[in-house]
Amino acid sequence: MNVKEAIEKRRSYRSLAPVDIDDDLINDLSESASLAPSCFNNQPWNYVFVYDDEKLKQVFDTLSKGNEWAHNASMVIGVTGKKEDDCNIKDREYYLFDIGLATSMIMLRATELGLVVHPIAGYSQSRAKKIMGIPEAYKLIALLIVGKHDQDYKDILSKKQLKDEKTRPPRKTVEEFSFHNQFKK
Repeated sequence: MNVKEAIEKRRSYRSLAPVDIDDDLINDLSESASLAPSCFNNQPWNYVFVYDDEKLKQVFDTLSKGNEWAHNASMVIGVTGKKEDDCNIKDREYYLFDIGLATSMIMLRATELGLVVHPIAGYSQSRAKKIMGIPEAYKLIALLIVGKHDQDYKDILSKKQLKDEKTRPPRKTVEEFSFHNQFKK
C-alpha cells in the first residue's frame, strides 16, 4: 500500500473487532511516530499505549456518552505533550502541530497494517491522565481508539454513527479550504 492509498483507506470506524496487541505492534507504531518532523527536531510527543484489560476498562470509564462503541477497542493510545517541550515563538505554540504530525504517522501506519485508529475528544482529561499516570504539566490532547474494522455493525451505534460507518461522511471540497496565494473566505 502506498501513502496515497493509506490516506484514502483511513477511516474513523466505530464498529470494532478485537486485534492482538503486542510489543512489536506498539514499537512499529512508535517508530512511525518517531520519524515525524518537528520544530528544531524537538519531538515533543509522548504516547501511552493502554492494552491491559483492567487498565483499558478504567480508561473506558472516562469516556463521554456516545463513545460506548469504543469499549470494543483492543487498545487506547493517550496522545500527550507539553508546550515547553517544543518551539514557542511569541504566541505560536508548535507542540500541538508537531504532535498532530506524529499522530498522523501512527494512524497511517496502522491503516497500512489493517487497523482502525479513531481519535476522540470525548473523555474526562483529568481522570484519564490519572489512570495513565500522565504528569499534571502535560496535556492529554486526544485518545486514539484502536481495533480492527468489524462489518458486523454493533447495536450500540446511533443512527448517524451507523450511517457514517457504511459511507464515508462528506468531505469539504478542496475549494472550500485550499487557496492560491491568498486566503479567501
